[in-house]
Amino acid sequence: MPTKLLMRWDIRPDSEAEYFEFLVHEFIPGLNKLGIMDIQVWYTQYGDCEQKLASGIAPSVEKMRAALNSPEWESLSGQLQQYVDNFHKKVVAATGGFQL
Repeated sequence: MPTKLLMRWDIRPDSEAEYFEFLVHEFIPGLNKLGIMDIQVWYTQYGDCEQKLASGIAPSVEKMRAALNSPEWESLSGQLQQYVDNFHKKVVAATGGFQL
């Protein structure tokens, strides 16, 4: 069964340009190399929640588990946290629509 990785975070005000470069050139391609595809990132325009919501899908829970337990994920998530605050992640069964 396809599995979805949901992530939320706030961008640190002093690192927006570096964050964007990292997201586009390293984080998203890195997730794809780990087998997490269909990466989507949303910006929160209004409301009391994190600034960004991102998701990606792996073909199975086993592949998602392998990706998130890999040294490559540790490196990617560690680098991301240099640019963001309030990082949260969770893994859910992918249902095909918008999920929180």
